[in-house]
Formats: sequence, structure tokens, C-alpha cells
Amino acid sequence: MTQLHCYVPDRIADLFKQKAKKANLSTSKYLALLVKKETAGQWPDNYFDLVGSWQGEPITRPEPLDPEPRIGLK
Repeated sequence: MTQLHCYVPDRIADLFKQKAKKANLSTSKYLALLVKKETAGQWPDNYFDLVGSWQGEPITRPEPLDPEPRIGLK
């Protein structure tokens, strides 16, 4: 497993440590979680497997309404 090193201002490090503690994680695990979240693809794994999986009543759209009249600009 690769080890990464970074430098941040003390104030940021203190805030980071507080957040890690609040999440019940070590700072290393918390940082790994953030890196994983930020570098993951845009769609969750197996997201597109849901396409076509609806098993309820067919979805129907209501008829569109007539547009409301607009007041012209002067």
C-alpha cells in the first residue's frame, strides 16, 4: 500500500483531527476515506444495473398543460 505525505497549516490539521475523532477513525483512515471518496468515479458501482429493473406499474406522464399567457415587455 502506498504511503502519502502532505503538509497543511496547523489550524487545518487540528480541524482535521477533530473530524477524524468525531468519525471514530484514525487520522490515517479518515484521510484514506476522503481520498477514496474524491477519486472515485461519478457513479456508484453497479449504478447502471438498475436501468430497466422497475417492477411496478408502468410510469405514465400526464398530458402537458397549455402554457400560461405572458405579459409582454414594454
